[in-house]
Amino acid sequence: MRRTLIRSATVISMDDAIGDLPTGDVLVEGSRIVDVRPSIDVAADTEIVDGRGRIVIPGLINAHMHTWQTGLRGFAANWTLLEYFRRMHAGLATVFRPDDIYVATLVGALNQINHGVTTLVDWCHNNPTPDHTDAAVRGLIESGIRAAFFHGSPKPEPKPGEPHFSEVPHPRREVERLLAGPLADRDGLVTLGLAILGPHYSTLDVAMHDFRLARELKLIASMHQGGGPAKTPGGWERLIEAGLVGAGINIVHGNDLPDDLLDRMVDLGVSFSVTPENEMIQGHGFPITGRLLKRGVRPTIGIDLESVLAGDLVSAARVALSMQRALDNAESRKTSGTIPATTTIPVREALRWITTEGARMLGRERQIGSLTPGKIADLVIVNASDLDLHPVHDPVATVVMQTSLANIEAVMIGGAWKKRNGRLLVEGLETKKELLSQSGRRLVQDIERQGRAA
Repeated sequence: MRRTLIRSATVISMDDAIGDLPTGDVLVEGSRIVDVRPSIDVAADTEIVDGRGRIVIPGLINAHMHTWQTGLRGFAANWTLLEYFRRMHAGLATVFRPDDIYVATLVGALNQINHGVTTLVDWCHNNPTPDHTDAAVRGLIESGIRAAFFHGSPKPEPKPGEPHFSEVPHPRREVERLLAGPLADRDGLVTLGLAILGPHYSTLDVAMHDFRLARELKLIASMHQGGGPAKTPGGWERLIEAGLVGAGINIVHGNDLPDDLLDRMVDLGVSFSVTPENEMIQGHGFPITGRLLKRGVRPTIGIDLESVLAGDLVSAARVALSMQRALDNAESRKTSGTIPATTTIPVREALRWITTEGARMLGRERQIGSLTPGKIADLVIVNASDLDLHPVHDPVATVVMQTSLANIEAVMIGGAWKKRNGRLLVEGLETKKELLSQSGRRLVQDIERQGRAA
């Protein structure tokens, strides 16, 4: 069995029992972490990785991203949420072919690995045909990333005689096909979840159907909450009364949730995924990070849209932390006339949002999210000897407040190296990039051609 020892590194385990090791070793055998402590003796045939000047952290977990939009990077940077609905979902999304979905998902997932993400929640809601869905799954599998493929549904403007997307239940047959085929293994590298409409974007009948489907099939049901008036006012109350809201339900955004409803959701065990930068850019409102923390729960963090912003998860966590500190500081000034005596959120909290909390949201906290013996060997090595990180006084602060793509030296997923010495271990990367460029150009040309024809 393949053995790898990362020796003499600074280890941030995110495991409360192990803690942080100023100098420590991490031993991996096969796909699992088998030991984490200050010094480990190993057999002569073990691969030794010199960890001096490095920080080892758990693999990062991106809790929400629409990876199918990778080929349109930056194209929507100046759009509000309303423009995004009209120009992306009712526009560009309608000209995607399966090959566009495939290459966007593949390259987007590779970029996540490059940034230290070992688990990606791919919220795919542009899959009008099974071929589109299969193309997305194929891209994830080929990338080598650990992923939760959240199967969604497209949102075009209805043609004459067609129902509005809000009136269309999630397709049971397609979900069952995936569970019987490429995503049959519930503990596999790529697993299945549901990206449903929820009561904010669907009728009550559809919401009831989709919640029941997720519960019956024991799948996570994730949904956007926010962006204009709800399709079904009072829908959440009806779903709660029906006993359908609880663990396994994931809310994305949630900026406009009233306090009383948020209280009930927290009490019922609902998880929350915040995409801080995009929420502020497009007009969702301020992230609910602080509102959750006051209720004793933590958010998970996602990128959301590379068509708008960068795919750097550490930066997203930093934005969430900074934004909430700013809100807390402003509230303190308003109520007491001065800023707080000490920071309201320590940096370790932000690292939890993109490691242990992501694992908990996926129901995989016993498998990933921390450097714990017995867990899957998903980890990241940060080069803390780089000019922009040296010297290190507080390793957690170095990771959260200062680390960027340039410092992500190595990434391991399931015991296999996916990045070493600052380089992705991917064959034909330039060809993949060119295919992505061709896809992006064609999509823009096709939608412009449609506009001229109209």
